[in-house]
Amino acid sequence: MTTTIVEGVSFDTIAREWRCKWSADNDKASLASAQKALDSVLSEVKAVDGVKSVQRVVCGGCLDFKVVTALSADKFGDWEGAKFAPEESFLEKIKAIDGISTVETQTYTLMPM
Repeated sequence: MTTTIVEGVSFDTIAREWRCKWSADNDKASLASAQKALDSVLSEVKAVDGVKSVQRVVCGGCLDFKVVTALSADKFGDWEGAKFAPEESFLEKIKAIDGISTVETQTYTLMPM
């Protein structure tokens, strides 16, 4: 299913991004802990109906840690209705990590060009 926003701008994938900043303090302990938090929910995220991919993005320069879960556009509404589970659990875990800050989420469309 492809949706057109305006002529020439269409999409078939919607992604949910979970992101935060990590600290280089204590030998990057917050980054290691964020990865462990992701590992603890990864199988649940991958089991969501319609998931096309789960990607982790780490930037060592700006200290970003991001998880991008992409779903077929026609399945995204169901996940949204389930409050993007396990989003709440994951965000609680990373918010509790020393050195993690600026915890945010964003939804956007994706389309290969």
